Amino acid sequence: MVTIKDVALAAKVSVATVSRVLNKTGYVHEDTKTRVLKAMEQLNYHPNEVARSLYKRESRLIGLLLPDITNPFFPQLARGVEDEIHQNGFRLIFGNSDENLDKELDYLQTFKQNHVVGVISATNDPGSANYKHLSMPIVFLDRTGEHAPSVFADGREGGRIAALEIIQRNSKRITLMKGPGHLQTARDRFNGALEILSGADVDFHVMSTETFSFREAQKRAEELFSLYPETDGVIASNDIVATAVLHEALKRKINVPDDLQIIGFDDIPQSELLFPSLSTIRQPAYEMGKEAAKLLLALMKNENIEQSAVQMPVTFIERQTTRKVDDNE
Repeated sequence: MVTIKDVALAAKVSVATVSRVLNKTGYVHEDTKTRVLKAMEQLNYHPNEVARSLYKRESRLIGLLLPDITNPFFPQLARGVEDEIHQNGFRLIFGNSDENLDKELDYLQTFKQNHVVGVISATNDPGSANYKHLSMPIVFLDRTGEHAPSVFADGREGGRIAALEIIQRNSKRITLMKGPGHLQTARDRFNGALEILSGADVDFHVMSTETFSFREAQKRAEELFSLYPETDGVIASNDIVATAVLHEALKRKINVPDDLQIIGFDDIPQSELLFPSLSTIRQPAYEMGKEAAKLLLALMKNENIEQSAVQMPVTFIERQTTRKVDDNE
């Protein structure tokens, strides 16, 4: 591993001179600076960002906190964030909270210790005092909060679209699966679907889930067919839950979509690879991540923020777990 001493030796200067070039402190003759930079390039030397941040009490590091990295939706958010900040010369420190507030607090402390210059968080508790008193710019992602700017999708409209689409395709006995009640995003998509179903000529039941985990999704899918065996349409709280419902339906030899239609929410990459492929409400996850990064960068530059709550549109993605509209006419 190439060190700063190797660079100093190659450039025939002192370690202190290399340090001044790296940290842009003190005077260095232009010829000497050029020699140091050339040596760094030849040796493929990259400074340790964490070490530099500890030395200078500042950094080019940004903290990203996600609630569950096993949910394929969140890596899409992360990729959008990473692409945007990397383009602007920053790097990510990543934390996975597992929806655990103590673990989340530990990561926030780690971010502080590494002198991150900003935080993007998909916390389950944006109203927490941990964020109210955070001494750096913060943006909430896929969440909304009163104390910081946020980027999120229009979940309520997504719920309405899902209900309208499944009704239009002639499902009459619908199970609406409600996501975790402590998440505003889950409540929004549930309330949007509930609004449409309540005014439609259909029978429907509501099932609640406490988390978006794979394990609970499997459990709820089994319960669904035991409690409501006549269900001919399912509006799932996300694509993981929809996948579990599809898997359970196929195990029970239920014909999808002829006898049972399923609509998910998120449009994770795996949804297209299922068989049959999953119809779903698409959240623009990658674009949401990029937008959150842009918002944070603007905050860090003390730029005027015209829109602190950025709501992004959702769309229905028609695949094979729903029937064609023409089939029902």
